[in-house]
Amino acid sequence: MDNTILEKAKQWTSDAFNAETRKEVQKLIETNETELTESFYRELEFGTGGLRGIMGVGTNRINIYTVGMATQGLANYLKNSFEGEISVAIAHDSRNNSSLFARKTAEVFAANGIKAYLFSELRPTPQLSFAIRHYGCKSGVVITASHNPKEYNGYKAYWEDGGQLVAPHDKNVIAEVQKIAGPQDVKWNADESLIETVLEDIDNAYIAGLKSLCLSPEAVKNQSDLNIVFTSLHGTGGTMVPRTLKELGFTNVSTVAEQDKPNGNFPTVVSPNPEEAAALKMALEKAEAVGADLVMGTDPDADRVGIAVRNSNGELQLLNGNMTGSLLVYYLIQRWSELGNLNGKQFTAKTIVTSALIKKISESQNVPCYDVLTGFKYIAELILKLEGKEQFIGGGEESYGYLAGDLVRDKDAVLSCVLIAEMCAWAKDQGKSLFDVLQDIHSEFGFYLEDLISITKKGMSGAEEIAKMMEDLRSNPPKQLAGSEVLTLRDYKLGKVTNLTNGSQTGTGLPSSNVLQFETADGTVVTARPSGTEPKIKFYFSVNSKLKDKAEYDAVRAALKGKIEAIQVDLGLK
Repeated sequence: MDNTILEKAKQWTSDAFNAETRKEVQKLIETNETELTESFYRELEFGTGGLRGIMGVGTNRINIYTVGMATQGLANYLKNSFEGEISVAIAHDSRNNSSLFARKTAEVFAANGIKAYLFSELRPTPQLSFAIRHYGCKSGVVITASHNPKEYNGYKAYWEDGGQLVAPHDKNVIAEVQKIAGPQDVKWNADESLIETVLEDIDNAYIAGLKSLCLSPEAVKNQSDLNIVFTSLHGTGGTMVPRTLKELGFTNVSTVAEQDKPNGNFPTVVSPNPEEAAALKMALEKAEAVGADLVMGTDPDADRVGIAVRNSNGELQLLNGNMTGSLLVYYLIQRWSELGNLNGKQFTAKTIVTSALIKKISESQNVPCYDVLTGFKYIAELILKLEGKEQFIGGGEESYGYLAGDLVRDKDAVLSCVLIAEMCAWAKDQGKSLFDVLQDIHSEFGFYLEDLISITKKGMSGAEEIAKMMEDLRSNPPKQLAGSEVLTLRDYKLGKVTNLTNGSQTGTGLPSSNVLQFETADGTVVTARPSGTEPKIKFYFSVNSKLKDKAEYDAVRAALKGKIEAIQVDLGLK
């Protein structure tokens, strides 16, 4: 065993750590060299979004000590940045240890003289974003690992605008966290008078804000019995979504009883990720049993939502994140136009790996659509940058995260569920299903189809493999994909857009990020991006075609799926 790792582990058997931690580390030293190495071979990185990792003892794990050290670094930065009274808001999801980590976070802030508004019960991540501005806080933290497997937890940090940390604060906070050498540098003894537990008032204010963003109250009234099935997947969505739908006027909302109760072990699913069809299996079964029009499921911290709607054959069909995002933007812009609210000072936004269909829909109404790097914090940053100049209508990312308005500065699955249900009622008021509306969109703007492949590479060797895959693509880009010549390479790490035909270059106009994007002569776009939160490399595929007749929908879809598979073969991914 590496002596450095062993010495680091032995430090965790000292009196600076509690008895339970000391016992667990000693057990690893004696019996499990592999796990000991994974737990101590590095410091768990406080990245631009905070911490995320497997729970357990060690420097490379999420535990009260790594959470405390992160909080101490953030507290130091807040005290260097602001004068006078500083306050923060703290929330948590349903994961194992989330409430413990939230409480420890509040205690460390309070030990540093910072007031902490601590949610007394689990609540969605977007509600934390809302609470920061509601209480006039300078920062906020939510304890969540989003849709990761049950072994994970995380620590997500926010700034005073309610958005996740962006430049320069992200790097500055990272620098402060890196200065914390160990638990001995953390102030643990809380001033309890600085911890205020909150819940009912923030619930009521949040729901009132969500209701204010609704655009079709008459349609909801006319279709109040819209048959909806919702599942929280054992997460926080159950605390807000059914209640808000009811307050909006929907009277026929069923939930999946087996998944209603918060449970960090997520016992009814392999993964609590609504991007995966298996996660919504029970909701789909319930929907078939009750004849539902719409199925919605949120991830554990309720910032992502997956949906299913009835297709042309009356069957429930899952929509991917690009489809749902395109529907939402189409609906929002249509209603803004119908209500006479478009005046040339609005915009939409999407990430660079999200369907270009959203841009086409927006620009058809002379609404600019801005591209940002992957990560919803960049949409929040854009909203803040344009505040008072341009108004955010809505937008999102292909990974099932959407937002409308600027009430919240992060993706919001509670609001998304409300708007999706309202949109479904609006369509039904016109004698249409949401699938009919999606076909209308594809007929008017083009049939866009997207897909995603995630390749997991765990441990020390995994990071090296991912780095090599990116370097190989960067130095030897594909010449063609599915028979179409690759014309453009966008290298966001180098900030360059290269015309592969003549070698000319321009800038990307975005900050540096390790992302490669290839565009072909027929408008196909393929993107390669290592995940910033998981040990994965992700490949995104977008192809498109015309849809001349809705009767050809299935045939065109099948042809596009075949094209995506051909591209994956070309890249050696299949």
